[in-house]
Amino acid sequence: MLDLVFYLFAVLAVVSAIAVIAVRDIFRAALCLILLFMTVAGIYLLLHADFLAIVQILIYVGAISILLIVAIMLTRDARQGQPLGKLKYLAAAVSFLLLGTILFCLLNVTFATPDSAPLNETIKPLGKALFGDPGYLLTVEIAAVLLLSAILGAIAVIREK
Repeated sequence: MLDLVFYLFAVLAVVSAIAVIAVRDIFRAALCLILLFMTVAGIYLLLHADFLAIVQILIYVGAISILLIVAIMLTRDARQGQPLGKLKYLAAAVSFLLLGTILFCLLNVTFATPDSAPLNETIKPLGKALFGDPGYLLTVEIAAVLLLSAILGAIAVIREK
C-alpha cells in the first residue's frame, strides 16, 4: 500500500514539475509549484522524516509560495510571460545533461532498505529544545516578527511607487 502511495506522489511530483515549466500562465505555474512542494512533503512523510515534511509545508508551501504569488500580483504585465530566448537550445542541452547525470547516479547507487536504518524521532527533541528549560522560543518569535515587518515594509515601499 505504501508503495502505491509513493508512486502516486512521485508521478504527481513529476507531472507538477513539468507543468511548472510548461504552463504559459505564470500564476498557474506558481500553483503547480505549490502542488510540487506538497507532494515532496508527502514523500518526506513516507520516509518518516516528519520534521522535514513540516518544514517543507511551513517554509516552501507557506512562505515561499505566498511570496511568489504576491510578487506575481504586484508585477505589471506578468500575465504575458517571457518569450522564448536565444538560449533555449543551450538550456535544453544542459537540462538533458543534468537528467543523464541524475539517472546515472540513481542507477549506480545502492540504497539502504528501510529496515536497516533505525527510525529516530525528530519532532520530540526539537520540541524539547524549543519549549524546554533553556528554550529558544523567544528567539524564533523575534525572527518571525522581524521577517513579517520586513515583508510589510517591502509592500509599503512598492505601493508608494
